[in-house]
Amino acid sequence: MSYVDGFVVGVPVDKKEVYREHAAKAAAIFKEHGATRVVEAWGDDVPSGKVNDFKTAVHAKSNEVVVFSWVEYPNKAVRNAAVEKVMSDPRMKELGAMPFDGQRMIIGGFETILDR
Repeated sequence: MSYVDGFVVGVPVDKKEVYREHAAKAAAIFKEHGATRVVEAWGDDVPSGKVNDFKTAVHAKSNEVVVFSWVEYPNKAVRNAAVEKVMSDPRMKELGAMPFDGQRMIIGGFETILDR
């Protein structure tokens, strides 16, 4: 089964296109190093919860939209090797600063247990 890295972050509304361009360039690098799919999803229907929600989880500000992203790999070994290569790829530094506050990003690696 595949392995997935998941990300949730708050991105300023006025930086949508900057974010998309940054993500597209990074996606090409991730795919070159082993990712099979990179998805960036701009929040469109992200309700507030009674106890917790995406906005609260990333401490989204009133001018921010929640972005939900994932990167798929064939397996965890490919992911581990790919992440190492991506982080040492000089093109990642050339992308410059991320157009969001990375300290509020939620990230995790997930083993796929169902894919239909």
